[in-house]
Amino acid sequence: MKIAVRLDDITPAMDWEKFEMFRGLLEEYGIKPLIGVVPDNRDENLNRVMEKEEFWQYVKGLQDNGWVVALHGFRHVYTEKKGGMFPLNDFSEFAGVSCGRQRDMLEKGKKILESHGIYTDIFMAPAHSYDRNTLKALKQAGFRKITDGFGNRPYLWDGMVFYPISFRLGSSLKKKHGFTTMVVHTNTINEKDMEKYRRIFREQKTISYGEYLQEPPAGRSLFGRGVEYLFARVKRILVKL
Repeated sequence: MKIAVRLDDITPAMDWEKFEMFRGLLEEYGIKPLIGVVPDNRDENLNRVMEKEEFWQYVKGLQDNGWVVALHGFRHVYTEKKGGMFPLNDFSEFAGVSCGRQRDMLEKGKKILESHGIYTDIFMAPAHSYDRNTLKALKQAGFRKITDGFGNRPYLWDGMVFYPISFRLGSSLKKKHGFTTMVVHTNTINEKDMEKYRRIFREQKTISYGEYLQEPPAGRSLFGRGVEYLFARVKRILVKL
């Protein structure tokens, strides 16, 4: 299986030492990931150090160098106790919010990125939580791709292309065919994690996210969406246990 990498919670005050450590590992293996940038972060849990003054120039430089940028919500503040259509969690910034309000958040977030020369049509939902209003608002705001879902290749649903993440990374690594995404939160990685990722990059077929985006999507049936929903609920229970 080919493994792509996504990095969540990219903000001006994230743990830059850990981020740079992981960036060095990616560069060692020639991997260019997807990064989820929070345009107007208000989540204090994501503030680990002093803000990087040249943050936006830095992100623009990464994008110019082949890294792929996703809009990671708006403010990363969970206001709803909803899991939405992919209930890995039971809280959300988007699921449970009106379509009009969701579109407003998306357009404001997109405007912030574009004011710094950063353009994207990829959405990364905080807490993986989105609903049908999210899909409608995304299309209205000009987004066409979502980094979420389960499966072994990108799939098309309701006019959006989904790029699945791994249900269980250990199981994904054992499969011979298909694609998936490994989710990494650099704010919380440690030395043990780094060794694990180094081993994965050395032994597995790890690709840059831009290659993942070139893979044509398959169709996804209503039954397939239902199975995905059940798997997300099961994973949430297993994680809590």
